[in-house]
Amino acid sequence: MTGRLWGVGLGPGDPELVTVKAARLIGAADVIAFHSARHGRSIARGVAAPYLTANQIEEHLVYPLTTETTDHPGGYQGAMDDFYADCAARLAAHLDAGRDVVVLAEGDPLFYGSYMHMHKRLADRYPCEVVPGVTSVSAAAAVLGRPLCERDEILTVLPGTLPPDVLAERLRETDAAAVMKLGRTFANVREAFELAGRADEAWYVERATTDAQRTAPLNEVDPDDVPYFSLALLPSPINNTFTPPTTKTAAEGSVTVVGLGPAGPEWMTPEVRAAIASADDVIGYTTYVDRLPDRARQRKHGSDNRVESERAAFALDLARKGSNVVVVSSGDPGVFAMASAVTEVASEPEYSDIAVRVLPGMTAAQAVASRVGAPLGHDYCVLSLSDRLKPWDVIAQRLTAAAAADLAIAIYNPASKSRTWQVAATRDLLLEHRSPGTPVVIGRDVGGPEEAIIVTTLAELDAQSVDMRCLLLIGSSQTRTVPRPDGPLVFTPRRYPATVSEDTPGAG
Repeated sequence: MTGRLWGVGLGPGDPELVTVKAARLIGAADVIAFHSARHGRSIARGVAAPYLTANQIEEHLVYPLTTETTDHPGGYQGAMDDFYADCAARLAAHLDAGRDVVVLAEGDPLFYGSYMHMHKRLADRYPCEVVPGVTSVSAAAAVLGRPLCERDEILTVLPGTLPPDVLAERLRETDAAAVMKLGRTFANVREAFELAGRADEAWYVERATTDAQRTAPLNEVDPDDVPYFSLALLPSPINNTFTPPTTKTAAEGSVTVVGLGPAGPEWMTPEVRAAIASADDVIGYTTYVDRLPDRARQRKHGSDNRVESERAAFALDLARKGSNVVVVSSGDPGVFAMASAVTEVASEPEYSDIAVRVLPGMTAAQAVASRVGAPLGHDYCVLSLSDRLKPWDVIAQRLTAAAAADLAIAIYNPASKSRTWQVAATRDLLLEHRSPGTPVVIGRDVGGPEEAIIVTTLAELDAQSVDMRCLLLIGSSQTRTVPRPDGPLVFTPRRYPATVSEDTPGAG
């Protein structure tokens, strides 16, 4: 038997506005499908997240383009038609295998939604049901506290992509209206309201029912500060002297510290992608900030790698003014990165009211280890050779303690232009406790265009081959290197022997 296709409306953004039926179907589905632009952030998945389960298959349907041009022979529409055909084929494969598929849709699935493209291609071939959701139009009226229409009034829903003169004519003819698809069209939309003589009646609503909700009179909105997920509302003219109690409801500022992973976007978690995409300001070391695409309305602040405390204070000051700030780090933010700096500064009394959270990322140690097998498969420790924030004597003591405890060691920041002797000193110190044949892995630019992995031994470790872009993994007495045709396999067994004697291979 084939699976069943569900088009599930999630409502305007507040997860509590997901219907009981939608929540039940999401939790029971074998496959969850959702759309996003190329930045990877899916609003639909974010709304549905509380109802997802760990064992579900996720089909991430990434648009090939949004507003940009394309060299596709069929133009923009041809590129999108091919995309929807491919998406339908992916979902059909699951349905043919007997899996139930839920396609997530913001608002209502059949109201300006991407789901309808799947419905047109699949509903005549498979059992299919659409679950309606609260539309953004209803949500906008609710947050404004203004009726959409009363008695015999006519409500017109219009796309903001219409030419201003056409849009103005429709606005003159109707009692109430909702204009969708703003963003880049906002200037034309406001012009249309002015041409229709109705600009003073109109309201702007952004991300209704979410923490980032914003409302304002339409004629007070900056055209450069309008996202796609917003609309212009012309409420019922009856009792139109009513003014909403507030013209702006924005979330309080916050700081989120995130890990980008060790290299490109494929190493980044969906949670981190979503946080970055929704940020007003992005702060970090210039090299890491430059990894991220430029986004409209988002400000990027790159700085030197040696001003962590100043960077943290800057982020918190922006948050205190109402900005949602993301501070980026490479790898995981809690491993020799910005999480410590931000939380330290945030602990000061003046920042006690600023929300701070930390989102994890793939560490460089995990990335390097994965390239050769499992050298960190047993107990290990993580050390930095940088003596900028702690003296070398402390580093040497910790290296000695880790070596004496027979821990595998992941070494960050092994060298720089100004620090050229620490790697050799580390090698010599460890050789006092470890066998010369102890496996060593040198990982450079893992995940990047200059990735290189060297598997050597402690005695043969060439300090000249190590720079700041490298990470070292030093094995324990139990770590093994196994030659293989596709490259050496390095691993540390999960079980540790009852005793480690001088006769144990690799023992110090």
